[in-house]
Amino acid sequence: MTDQLLNERDLDFLLFDVLKADDLCERSEFSDHNRESLTAALQTAAGIAQEYLLPHNRLLDEDEPQFDGKTVSIRPEVKQAMTAIADAGFLAGRESQEEGGIALPETVMLACMAYFMAANPSTSGYPFLTMAAARLLKNFGSDSLKEHFLPHMQSGRFSGTMALTEPQAGSSLADITTKAIPADDGSYRIKGHKIYISGGDHELTDNIVHMVLAKIEGAPAGVKGISLFVVPKFLLKEDGSLGERNDVALAGLFHKLGYRGTTSTALNFGEKGSCVGYLIGEPHQGLKYMFQMMNEARLGVGLGAASIGYRGYLLSLDYAKGRPQGRSATSRDPLAPPVNIIEHADVRRMLLAQKAYCEGALALTLYGGRLVDDVSSAPQAEADEAQILLDLLTPVMKAWPSEYGVKANDLAIQVYGGAGYTREYPVEQCWRDNRLNPIHEGTNGIQALDLLGRKVWQENGQGLTLLHKRIQNTLSSAPPELEVEVKKLDALIKQVAAVTATVGAAMQKSGPDVALSNAASYLHLVGHTAVAWLWLMQAAEAQHLLKATDASNDEAVAFYSGKLQACRFFYRHELPLVQRDVDLLMSGDTTTLDMQSNWF
Repeated sequence: MTDQLLNERDLDFLLFDVLKADDLCERSEFSDHNRESLTAALQTAAGIAQEYLLPHNRLLDEDEPQFDGKTVSIRPEVKQAMTAIADAGFLAGRESQEEGGIALPETVMLACMAYFMAANPSTSGYPFLTMAAARLLKNFGSDSLKEHFLPHMQSGRFSGTMALTEPQAGSSLADITTKAIPADDGSYRIKGHKIYISGGDHELTDNIVHMVLAKIEGAPAGVKGISLFVVPKFLLKEDGSLGERNDVALAGLFHKLGYRGTTSTALNFGEKGSCVGYLIGEPHQGLKYMFQMMNEARLGVGLGAASIGYRGYLLSLDYAKGRPQGRSATSRDPLAPPVNIIEHADVRRMLLAQKAYCEGALALTLYGGRLVDDVSSAPQAEADEAQILLDLLTPVMKAWPSEYGVKANDLAIQVYGGAGYTREYPVEQCWRDNRLNPIHEGTNGIQALDLLGRKVWQENGQGLTLLHKRIQNTLSSAPPELEVEVKKLDALIKQVAAVTATVGAAMQKSGPDVALSNAASYLHLVGHTAVAWLWLMQAAEAQHLLKATDASNDEAVAFYSGKLQACRFFYRHELPLVQRDVDLLMSGDTTTLDMQSNWF
């Protein structure tokens, strides 16, 4: 069984040949880096993943956290891995050196996180949540809150969570009932219940800093009345040392299909009436602030789904290369030795589909990282464009990898055959872990509603216009060897524009119900278009480099040829499937909307 987590050459190709991540070093924000230092960061992350995360991935799945009514116990390897990640500087990896970080571009930081997620999704969840919570606090918290909590979160002494979901509300945050009651000292007393809080309790860090959504008494109804609070597990004394336990109680752990090592908790806030919370920013602006963490998490979920899918792909590829079974369809000799199953065309189909899905999903999420870098460091006009495009594509970057990463893992199980669904082999855990990602951070259905109901119309539709413009730039510069793919993508983006115009007109005339009932089709259409574009970008670069490569360099020739073939597969086997989506959207199909509850 291979220990390869990601294809290092593929990651290098995506980062530096396709996305030109080393060009970011010319900007002042990243001027302390060059390609060598970025590569060193990637190698450090890969080493930590191999040494500290991968060895206990299966162990943690089999020996998940336990709650004895007082304390949560977790395998000691988790803390060792978190310490290694923190000591290497990755918890503050995105921050400037003046802020105690290492100023990595987001594009490269995501690639480092991909190694952690491919090695051990459960353990990597703790630092992932902590980083996102720390950035939320950094951007919106008061100086006092930042002084007391931020350095400890960035060093790994404290961890962080996001506490949104409630039993009666689920994803409908407008219906949360957790209350915040003002206290005389300027703090608040929080009272309510939250569920499915990942990392909500454990003994891995000295403190846990919860980012909690609640409504101040008398607040407006719905999402306009939501505020955001810091609620620590332990209160802090004036000197910053740990004080008494806050009134936050663990009611129990949920036992999940996958990601078993990341505690999923039910938390009770204020059972004794003394849960202290500190307001972040202005009252009633909590959801706006929290969307920063949610959107960062959505990109992270997409990255995790791509990484787990990639890990399963590499495992099934290794298995197929070494598993002898059957003979060529043209062989008439029953005594001929069996061939390895990778020689069978249908197995190659399943491997090629996984390659197209996983390398496409990884490219999509790393492109999201490049947009984040442009937002923070590009000249203003370019930064504004990047923000508009990032807003548009965030639902796609979460949903497409989390749908097709799971499909890749499903195919990996199929490649293994009967061995694939046994726990003696690793791909069934990949599937179980990845199956949570279509639900994490807003179900894929919610992402579809967000895309068609809001994101595509923001800024007067500029996001889609910018996407089309960038795709056209790729089409115009593609080499002649990719003429077929260029024509297909050119026709597709014209269809996307026509569908969007038709749906928009129908929504204005008759309301959103019909269009939103087909939102999943629109998400699929835009997602496949974006991934097809990124595959064309990869193929164009691969074709250019293939021409410049000595024919005797077998490894390089094979890599670039594989990229071209995966692009062909996506355009021939996958892209035609979106015609169904086009037809449903253009016709205003009402099949699902017209279905009655009592007909089931």
